[in-house]
Amino acid sequence: MEAVTILLADDEAILLLDFEAALTDAGFLVTSVASGAKAIDILHSSNSPVGGLVTDIRFREFPDGWEVARVARAIDPDMPIVYISGHGAVDWTSRGVPNSIMIEKPFTLSQLVTAVSQLLNARPPRAS
Repeated sequence: MEAVTILLADDEAILLLDFEAALTDAGFLVTSVASGAKAIDILHSSNSPVGGLVTDIRFREFPDGWEVARVARAIDPDMPIVYISGHGAVDWTSRGVPNSIMIEKPFTLSQLVTAVSQLLNARPPRAS
């Protein structure tokens, strides 16, 4: 089975490195960025086969994680989305995309890997 590329967006450098290591150790290919704008650039890049998105909600500047997820879903309506945040869970039901998962910081790295895996496993098969 081909490794899935996960786009990981978080502007806290230490956390970004920890999350990237956990996802890589779980067998995912990881593209890490520190802003919502960079995440959207990668999503729009035709040579970037992103199979899932893990995004913080709050970045230092717009766009926020809610917007990154909306762009991802506009490109791929079944894209697995995991939101990570220390202070955004209350808005998840109103601002998050359907069939996404919210994990509140602090969380264990295994929770992150489990959430990504769960959404990937629930994803409908892609048309070839």
